[in-house]
This record gives sequence, C-alpha cells and structure tokens, in this order.
Amino acid sequence: MNPYNYDIEALERKARAVRRHIVRLNANSPAGGHTGADLSQVELLTALYFRILNVAPDRTEDSERDIYIQSKGHAVGCYYCVLAEAGFFPVDWLATYQHADSHLPGHPVRQKTPGIELNSDWRWRRNATTAAAAFSLSPVTANWRRAATGKPRWLRRTTGWITSSSLMTRTISSWQARPATS
Repeated sequence: MNPYNYDIEALERKARAVRRHIVRLNANSPAGGHTGADLSQVELLTALYFRILNVAPDRTEDSERDIYIQSKGHAVGCYYCVLAEAGFFPVDWLATYQHADSHLPGHPVRQKTPGIELNSDWRWRRNATTAAAAFSLSPVTANWRRAATGKPRWLRRTTGWITSSSLMTRTISSWQARPATS
C-alpha cells in the first residue's frame, strides 16, 4: 500500500512543488538538463509515487514493493525531484544534479541514486529483449489474467513493473487485451 495515498488536492500541491524543483534543478545544472521532458511527466510520477505505487524509502528491498523503471532517461530530473519529495534522499541533493561526483547523474543509475530500480539510457529503451527480460522478473502474468476477467485494466499495485516507456505501454496494452489462459 502507498504510504502517502494523497487526495487530488494534495497531489496538485505536490506536483507544484516538483515543478519548482525541476526549474531550479535544470537552471543550476552544468549540462542544463531537459526541462520540457522533465515537466512532461510531473503528474504521472506524482500520482504514481504519492497515490498508486506500493513503494517507500524504508522498503527498497521489500519483494512486495512495486517497481518503476524510468526508461525515458532524459526526463530523469523529474524522477529525481519526485524521489527527493518522497524521502528517498535529501532534497539538498537536487542542487548537485549532473555535477562531478554527484549522486544524481544525467540518466538514472541504480548504483548512485537511492530509489532507482534500473539504469536506463537510449540503449535500454531500444532493446526489446531487455524490456521482455524485465517483465519476466516479476509475476505480473496474474495481472493480465485479472484484466481479462474484468478487473482493473492496469498492473496490480504490488509486485508489478511500471514503466514510462511507450514500448512497454504498447506491450502491456496488447497483453491485457488477450484472453486469459490456464
């Protein structure tokens, strides 16, 4: 269960805070960042982390947590801002975005940033084999069966993989439309 479970008004306030962080983050970044890409997913990530996903900073190793994969690496600035707001790391770290030896590089890197589940860059997005392997690591087959039986048509809130990639969105949509098999 999501530890925040914010209502719509709280989500809107949190999204405004994330937008402010994004503007500061990219203005102070030596590389400039990708403000448009970051702002394009504010509502999505805010809703996921503060209402939908079963994730929390104190449960990063919990096998029942949801896993979000940020495959749109250029929009990592928004991802970092949401993770900071959710308490995965101090908000002060945002000032170091893309600086030398920062915990916040220009693309998500699991080994450097708390809350990142998988490294992502352009090679990952274009590699369908890797995408398929990512899905095989989690027992989401039951979720597609649920979708075929008339229950909610999205991935289950626990032990599910959620990604921002259009490839994954298309793949999930096509699998959900398939009839259940035994």
